[in-house]
Amino acid sequence: MIFLPDPIKRLPLNSKGKVRYQFVVDVGVDPETGKRKQLRRTFDSLKEAKAEYANITNRRHDGSLVPPNKITVNEWLDRWLSMKAEDLEETTIYNYRITLDRVRGRLGNIRLQDLTEEHVEEWRDWALAHGRMRGKRAGTPLSVTSVDMSLARLKEALGRAVTRRLVYVNVAAYVTIPRRARKEERRTKEEVPPWNVQEVQKFIHGIRGERLYAALLLSLMGLRPAEVCGLRWEDVDLENATIVIANTRTMMGNRYVVEKDTKSLAGERDLPLPALVLGALRAFRALQAEERLALGEAYTVSGYVLVHEAGDAFTIKQLRRRAYRLMELLGLRRVRLYDARSSCFTFLANNGVPDHILARWAGHTNVKTTKRWYVKPDVEDLRGAATTWDGLHGGVAEGQE
Repeated sequence: MIFLPDPIKRLPLNSKGKVRYQFVVDVGVDPETGKRKQLRRTFDSLKEAKAEYANITNRRHDGSLVPPNKITVNEWLDRWLSMKAEDLEETTIYNYRITLDRVRGRLGNIRLQDLTEEHVEEWRDWALAHGRMRGKRAGTPLSVTSVDMSLARLKEALGRAVTRRLVYVNVAAYVTIPRRARKEERRTKEEVPPWNVQEVQKFIHGIRGERLYAALLLSLMGLRPAEVCGLRWEDVDLENATIVIANTRTMMGNRYVVEKDTKSLAGERDLPLPALVLGALRAFRALQAEERLALGEAYTVSGYVLVHEAGDAFTIKQLRRRAYRLMELLGLRRVRLYDARSSCFTFLANNGVPDHILARWAGHTNVKTTKRWYVKPDVEDLRGAATTWDGLHGGVAEGQE
């Protein structure tokens, strides 16, 4: 019979006269260094040592054992963001950083392997009550959407840590926003609906003499603000009444401009120009020619459609400010400039534009995105359905005998 050496060793008496038990076990290759790693554990009793040795060896055999490390949540988030930066747009990574900054303050200094589901739940509850960190409203609740986004990014980062064998389990995987918090926010949050047909028409009629008439019409035909600001005259075919959406100009934190291609492959698209928009663009181009002639060499030839009188391009922030000022002057409800897309696509959908055309116009891969986020019929839009229902009962409406 072959006797294997006992992995648990009895140590000499310590300074307090106590016997202790110790083992050293191979826990595999450290994914960070590529070197084999050993774990040394010491216990006051043989029973405790045997139990932990059995636990570690069982986990090693079933693949659930990960080598110990001292990486903190902050350190891992930094590395994860660096990895994601290879595949994502600069603006997307910027938003990821802002989203995860909400997590770092309370969880960032915890060792990754010490992070628990309870830690994440405590952060969620704190964020829903006091999570806003900047400005005059610091210490007030973060919105459910903001907390949800931070949770989503944290789950994604921890999921990658699992595949890297830095942790065994994603402790944030089952942490969600409580239903009561969602219901409370829906009850108290004022939802600003996009403009209806009458409001759109009032705006269009009210800005006919506005220098940015053409640019604002482009917004009302469903272009994103970044697409309006990124549109170049080389992308506009006035003869064939078409435009090519291929370039965008957005902003990072309202501080500096980022120019890039469209949000997705579907976002790069050719669109026909409605007669009203075509006429406005022709007039705007003629106006810019006059402005260039008047300024001479002082004029900046940027090539963009949306430019100031001296030729320098508008930023999204400047376009929004002008649009909001015009809303105020015309006595219209203030809505986000981006919501002009909703007004456009709701009108097109209500008037029978086929789904595949609607998605293509919006720059979406499929119409589910368009209909879920941008088609928002109001009660007036639903009156046609009420009229149709009247035919269901087959009788004369009460009071109309």
